[in-house]
Amino acid sequence: MATIQFGWRVPDFPVDGTRGRAFVDQIAGTLDVLRGQFASAWVADHFVPWATFLDPTTDTYECFSTLCYLAGLFQEFTFGNIVLSQSYRNPALVAKMGATLQVLTGGRYVLGIGAGWKRDEYLAYGYDFPVPATRIHQLEEAVQIIRLMWTQTPATFHGRYYHIEGAVCEPKPQPMAPILIGGGGRQLTLKVVAQYADWWNFPGGTVEHYSELLDTLRGHCETVGRDYNSIVKTWGNECVAVAPTNGAAQRIAQASPFYDARTSIAGTPDEVAAYLRRFTDLGVQHFILRFADFPKTDSARLFAQEVLPRFRAG
Repeated sequence: MATIQFGWRVPDFPVDGTRGRAFVDQIAGTLDVLRGQFASAWVADHFVPWATFLDPTTDTYECFSTLCYLAGLFQEFTFGNIVLSQSYRNPALVAKMGATLQVLTGGRYVLGIGAGWKRDEYLAYGYDFPVPATRIHQLEEAVQIIRLMWTQTPATFHGRYYHIEGAVCEPKPQPMAPILIGGGGRQLTLKVVAQYADWWNFPGGTVEHYSELLDTLRGHCETVGRDYNSIVKTWGNECVAVAPTNGAAQRIAQASPFYDARTSIAGTPDEVAAYLRRFTDLGVQHFILRFADFPKTDSARLFAQEVLPRFRAG
């Protein structure tokens, strides 16, 4: 069995009223627990909380700044965006930022990018918010520009939405950083994944839904002539609770504002491992998980001690 890797979904914002440095210390505390156990940590790209149950003035840290800071402190982890909203930053600038970070971290970066979705955030910060199809076509051009700037000097691209002319990106990312594309739109987004992504992420949902998306992705790969198996499949869950008993785990999960009765994962180490195995059977190679009891670390510790070892090749 190939080794399955696990990543931690770094919280975007506090849900317990914490502000300022105290929230950063909570994040660092969990990364300390997962050090040497989890392979990666992932930071979302929002300017205000995406969760409607929170006041919009709740502290929310900018994605790239946070990611760079944490990558410097915790050098055992690969860090990734989950995922950048492509139109928040010029794609040539993203290419330059990503290449720089990959060099500075010694190859510990995954550039995650998506079409963007939070309309009120776009408008508040002065960005246009076109229809979904336009945002996905913009994503397609952005990924092409990033790849060109990482592989060619100079790089030129003229698209409908973005263009570069003789752009230089030095140093190039060494080694080449993977590009992860997030999203599950069957007609457009998954076609972009098939054409351009090294990794693919879909957040949440059931095993059955994920399986259906994989079937769609496989079809797009066949259409564009891409090796389906060359794409690293990832899956995320926003509410994971692990405890010695199922009842205790359910109480932890249900106390979280991220709890979803249909998709949250709560149970003993045996039960959680069995549920995740259903995804690895479909081909998932990397999980990105948020623990329900954060800023406590009980679930994270138990997961690292008793669930994660079951997925190591041996």
